[in-house]
Amino acid sequence: MKWRGRQQSSNIEDRRGQGGGLGGLGGNPFGRGGGGGIRLPSGGGGSRGGISSLIGIVVVLGIIWFVTGQNPLDMLTGGGSPSSSSASSSSQLPTSGDQDELRDFVGVVVKETEDLWTDVFAQQNETYPAPTVVLFTGGVNTACGAADSSTGPFYCPGDQKVYIDLSFYDQLREQFGAPGDFAQAYVLAHEVGHHIQNITGVLPEFNQRRASMSTEQANAYSVRVELQADCYAGVWANYAGQQDLVESGDFEEALNAAEQIGDDTLQKRMQGFAVPKTFNHGTSAQRQTWFERGYTSGNPGDCDTFSGNV
Repeated sequence: MKWRGRQQSSNIEDRRGQGGGLGGLGGNPFGRGGGGGIRLPSGGGGSRGGISSLIGIVVVLGIIWFVTGQNPLDMLTGGGSPSSSSASSSSQLPTSGDQDELRDFVGVVVKETEDLWTDVFAQQNETYPAPTVVLFTGGVNTACGAADSSTGPFYCPGDQKVYIDLSFYDQLREQFGAPGDFAQAYVLAHEVGHHIQNITGVLPEFNQRRASMSTEQANAYSVRVELQADCYAGVWANYAGQQDLVESGDFEEALNAAEQIGDDTLQKRMQGFAVPKTFNHGTSAQRQTWFERGYTSGNPGDCDTFSGNV
């Protein structure tokens, strides 16, 4: 990915070395805040059309929920607390030079997502409220409660921020077999996709509906939400290609990452078998399919995972 030397986002909050993360996530971060979010129309030509049929529900914490065996549904509503251990991150922290480079990389990727979604929203005469991306080490306190590095990257709708411990990229490469800067960019674009879902009303909708859902039903809807975020990440990848950021092999890096973090692949790797009714992010094949759909069309309107089969 040709990212060096490009403009970086100003919406980066660097909390590395500040500590935090004591206690467990509590409360409900899905409070509906007036207005209900915008609705971007579906269809339309061009590379970046509107978002279609943004209805449904979401579970948003983490792209790698199965790292700790903890269901993100529990984390979002205080039903559980993340592990207090941060050994996986502290033992794999890059050098300070690598950390600085990763910080710059994150800044560039976030800026590119801002440019994309600002354009999409402007087509509907709307202003895109960009999220803040928080960098932390070990643990962090958020509007959704406390979390640590084992949570993986996540989006908190309560404060509209994306959180990431940069050591996660070591884990993505070494533990999950998904190396490459475009795989790393895919992770960020996916979490920004959850922000799009939040400000367009998908997450508040979930807050209303979840009370009447069983755990299995909530997991099934969560899959649809996560796949939509994957599709939005693919839309960003299409945009990155238009900006001449994409190099040979980048698309394959992202597809490989989508494969390695599919629920079925993760469960088989960790316990030798998969339990489909517990899936809440989607299978490897589903994640690849929806990322590729967004990448191929570049149109958020093609990311409706709530209609028909996924």
